[in-house]
Amino acid sequence: MSPAAPALPRKKLPVGIQNLREIREQGHYYVDKSGLAIDLLNSGKYFFLSRPRRFGKSLLVDTFKELFEGNRALFEGLAAETRWDWSHRYPVIRISFADGMLQSRTELDTRIHEILQDNEMELGVQAQRRTVNGRFAELIRLVHEHHGAPAVVLVDEYDKPILDNLTDPARAAEMRDGLRNLYSVLKGADPHLKFVFLTGVSKFSKVSIFSGLNQLVDITLDPRWSALCGYTDEDIDTVFAPELPGLDREEIRRWYNGYNWRGTSVYNPFDVLRLFDRREFHPYWFETGTPTFLVNLLAERRIFTPDLGRIVASEALLSTFDVDTMQPEALLFQAGYLTIGQVRAIPGRMEFTLKYPNLEVEASLNDSLLKRYMGDAAASEAQISRLWRVLQAGDVAALRELFQAFFASIPNDWYRNSPIAQFEGYWASVFYSHFAALGLDIRVEDSTNKGRIDMTVLAGGAVWVFEFKVVELVPQGKAIAQIRDRGYADKYRGRGEPIHLIGVEFSRVDRNIVGFEVETLAR
Repeated sequence: MSPAAPALPRKKLPVGIQNLREIREQGHYYVDKSGLAIDLLNSGKYFFLSRPRRFGKSLLVDTFKELFEGNRALFEGLAAETRWDWSHRYPVIRISFADGMLQSRTELDTRIHEILQDNEMELGVQAQRRTVNGRFAELIRLVHEHHGAPAVVLVDEYDKPILDNLTDPARAAEMRDGLRNLYSVLKGADPHLKFVFLTGVSKFSKVSIFSGLNQLVDITLDPRWSALCGYTDEDIDTVFAPELPGLDREEIRRWYNGYNWRGTSVYNPFDVLRLFDRREFHPYWFETGTPTFLVNLLAERRIFTPDLGRIVASEALLSTFDVDTMQPEALLFQAGYLTIGQVRAIPGRMEFTLKYPNLEVEASLNDSLLKRYMGDAAASEAQISRLWRVLQAGDVAALRELFQAFFASIPNDWYRNSPIAQFEGYWASVFYSHFAALGLDIRVEDSTNKGRIDMTVLAGGAVWVFEFKVVELVPQGKAIAQIRDRGYADKYRGRGEPIHLIGVEFSRVDRNIVGFEVETLAR
């Protein structure tokens, strides 16, 4: 019997560390992005990249900084060591709005002046102009003259002052205008610039914030750079191989992989590092930022929640996020709650089918939506736990009681005062979000050769086939009849599991389930 292979040595986990020097000098795990970084540097001069929060954008910016400053020792053994020209160094102007919250144009301008002053001190120059745009333009020129090399401008969290104020559109617009005043300098400063890179969460239209900066290349949806931030499957299996024993590899993939920008799919680094630290599956990324504004927007727009995982959008729509035109599809995509599932080229445009990236996002977002739709956040946790036990037991009668009791528990005042409850898809949305919050295998608008099933759930060793109808008051039996007449169960007979056919009818008058007919087909 051959001896077991020795365990691979474990390293420090760089949780929350966005500084390349600290990671490399203190022996943390490091996923080498330096090769991709150099590929980008060799392909142009002005770039913009949008990625969700906690995706390694700041570390990428820091990597650019260390490359241009010529700190070769940090890249020993990495792709950049033999590919970068270390004989040239360039002064780096670094701007970041990651820290703190700004709540007025005055505060924004003051913060910009502080950032510019810090750069002046670091780079050994002193600008004389006192306006934001004048000082920035002078800084770039002086840096070029003083160092004898064109400047590199790196902007991290370029949009945070706007995003922090989205609930106040007027204030958000002030922030947008103030940032446009800053970034507009870059166009006229071209002779003094070597490289420009801006990154953040949102992808504002060029007209709104980068007006005139036509040379800025947006690489957000360029397949070549899909993995510029984030960890790939290969990264997990090689760099983090010492962390994998004791964890279900497929569960890691199901929980955290799936973010895609038309190229290689990636994991959110924050999730993976927290998993390896705590050794248990949990929605780490989702819980670091409460999407209250997003959930409220989805509710106000009466988004049919079963549609969230199959939205079709054009590239233009995903790129038109702005203070005045906040499309839910663009916000969901840019914030990381939806990602690209399929791409289709049609005349003159690209069309994307969006999907949930993984189990963490699907379950957590629907859990948040359910709390909003219930009007009672405290009640949802117990409700979802009961649903899980009912499904595991295969208790169809208890399923009806569960949902009838749920709808009956919602106060009439909430129904009257909430615009959410007034659209016809409300009941089905609530029904769907219960199951989605558990991270179950759900097929919405499930295609068969005789039509589309409203919702199919695979759980508890059984198949649950649902058809929903809205009636005035009296149940009509149309939902279960449609399931039977169209043979919706046929698609799943080969699984050898019990199949529960469930026709659900909601009453507009009673605001509850008035019809819940069930037929169970034995395995």
